[in-house]
Amino acid sequence: MASGQLEGEEFVQASRDYAELEPVAKIATEVSAMREEVAGLNDMLSDPEMRGMAEEELASLKKQLPGAERRLALAMLPRDAADQRPAMLEIRAGTGGDEAALFAGDLFRMYEKYAAEQGWKVEPVSVAAADVGGYKEVVANVTGTGVFAKLKFESGVHRVQRVPVTESGGRIHTSAATVAVLPEPTEVDVSIDDNDLRIDIYRSSGAGGQHVNTTDSAVRITHVPTGIVVAMQDERSQHKNRDKAMKVLRARLYEKRREEAHGAEAEARKAMVGSGDRSERIRTYNFPQGRVTDHRIGLTLHKLPEVLEGTGLAEMIDALIAEDEAKRLSAMDA
Repeated sequence: MASGQLEGEEFVQASRDYAELEPVAKIATEVSAMREEVAGLNDMLSDPEMRGMAEEELASLKKQLPGAERRLALAMLPRDAADQRPAMLEIRAGTGGDEAALFAGDLFRMYEKYAAEQGWKVEPVSVAAADVGGYKEVVANVTGTGVFAKLKFESGVHRVQRVPVTESGGRIHTSAATVAVLPEPTEVDVSIDDNDLRIDIYRSSGAGGQHVNTTDSAVRITHVPTGIVVAMQDERSQHKNRDKAMKVLRARLYEKRREEAHGAEAEARKAMVGSGDRSERIRTYNFPQGRVTDHRIGLTLHKLPEVLEGTGLAEMIDALIAEDEAKRLSAMDA
């Protein structure tokens, strides 16, 4: 390889580093130029002929400078290395029976619509449909620019309050679904030793006995050292089910290792906008009142239909990101 020439992974990493640093350098140059101009204008104040013009320009610059300095501070905040990664989105019906499954379906459609607004692609990996509609569980791959950065605060318990269609008395029921958002690793990030895996092959079973495979194509993979279990039976091909199961396993292992490696950082994040723990109640969707409340930042939007359509969700996610940034800036100043 010629001197100074980059190839393969080195080139990819260099490109990522440049893409990350270039905006910071641009804002830093802008702030530096503004500060120099302020200093120059202050010197001009002593000149009676230039004073009027200098005061006018100085007032304008002093209004602009704090905003530019804040943008620079935000750009210099430590970034989660996984922010630009695709993500594995997992939604599971929780307490509430059929209503919880229907709500899990509502959440999945909400994220699909939000993803479409962002120009992302959503591909289901595993789907366990409920008899009444909705999902007992759905796992999907979300790819695009900055997926994990925007979806990572969605992990936790989402609660819904509404009158079920099947409820003749018109009573409001509360049910829940859990959401987990995991950054998707590459095979380089997570190397899995085949000797650490226990793989069981069995016959698929469908709801109500429907769509049952006549061959043993379902796959259950257990990662023995961690006890993580992934089962997959969506495909008729054992090979495809194994590939999908390995993809989910790799994402869960990657997240587990990230948590272990950033123990102190994870504790600090709990004080910000939530731990990302799927057992933590983060949001309530109240249908009778048409509102959505995020309990971590105390934000209530009286626009439930817009949130479920994805457009309102963007407002909530942006508020979560802004709160996280503000608290991290405050922690740096402390």
